Amino acid sequence: MHWIGTGMSTGSGLALLCEGTSVVLWGRTVAKAEACLARLGLTGRAAAGAYTPGALAAELAPGDIVVSMLPATEHPPLIDLALAHRAHFACSSYAGPAIEARAGAARRRGSVLLTELGLDPGIDHLLAHELVRKARQVTGERPATAHFTSYCGSNPAVPNAFRYRFSWAPRGVLTALLTPARLIEDGAERAVARPWEAVTTQVVGGETVEVYPNRDSVPFVLAYGFPATWHLGTFVRGTLRLAGWSEAWRPVLDELPGATDARLTELADELAARYPTTAADHDRVVMSVKLRVHTGAGESWWGEYVLDMTGDARESATARLVSTPLACGVLDIATGRTPPGPHRATDDPRTVARWLDFLRVQSITASYAEGAGT
Repeated sequence: MHWIGTGMSTGSGLALLCEGTSVVLWGRTVAKAEACLARLGLTGRAAAGAYTPGALAAELAPGDIVVSMLPATEHPPLIDLALAHRAHFACSSYAGPAIEARAGAARRRGSVLLTELGLDPGIDHLLAHELVRKARQVTGERPATAHFTSYCGSNPAVPNAFRYRFSWAPRGVLTALLTPARLIEDGAERAVARPWEAVTTQVVGGETVEVYPNRDSVPFVLAYGFPATWHLGTFVRGTLRLAGWSEAWRPVLDELPGATDARLTELADELAARYPTTAADHDRVVMSVKLRVHTGAGESWWGEYVLDMTGDARESATARLVSTPLACGVLDIATGRTPPGPHRATDDPRTVARWLDFLRVQSITASYAEGAGT
């Protein structure tokens, strides 16, 4: 296995792949890879390499698995390299058009392309499939109105005045805010050009938080297997922030629409310097995935999963929650459980259940509640 990237999302999931498997951790330099292995307590359990496409190509063999923790823009050439050597590819990022365009080649080469298996996307997909399965046990094939929300965010465990600390590429945070969103609201599709203008509040685990839509939610209606007999009143996937976030960020949000590319980079650097995540800071990841259904006969059911985890001195919650599910999927590829071709996490009920059990063994568990009514 070739794990590429030593950044903030490379966590203890890597250790799970080092049990009885040959692993190379590729960093920008050998020293960076060795430092990452030492941080994770894996010195001597995996090899360290300095990543270049040529260096990786020299080591790749048929059946190998390339695990990318690099930015999404770096994935297509890595996939091409893997396919050229009849190797497999896995990442936690969204499957974009460039990856989908390589699906046919992957099938022909006998290679797996596994994407969207991390925290968000990833764990949220598994929990959504479970909720749809449970709800269908109530509604059967009868018509029903459904309301689905899925929100996730990594925020400071100890809130600061800015209600946020930068733990990943600061410019990426601002770029994500400038990415239009699409959702279903009041039974109709809605486009949101500026997601922060659609901030609402929601109670998660007894705590009031702020949420807003992220990217295009609509394609996931089909991906999650919502029955055609369900009318969708609400369907949104989005970002979760601490209460007071939108007010604390008001000067930034006011500037974003008119910011030039150069100003975005400058602003990102300014904010990252002012609100960094230091060794003394820990992150807190909160995820809520909720589904409500109402049948024409007056029956109502709701279910909600809430994941709430705080990082510690050894590892951030984000790194653990991204790397562990990804490792689970990679192990399935290694044992031949996953057929060639593209896979976004999984939609197979048995595999969903098995992967959630795997996460529970690693002490990653979402609390679950359900009931009748709203």
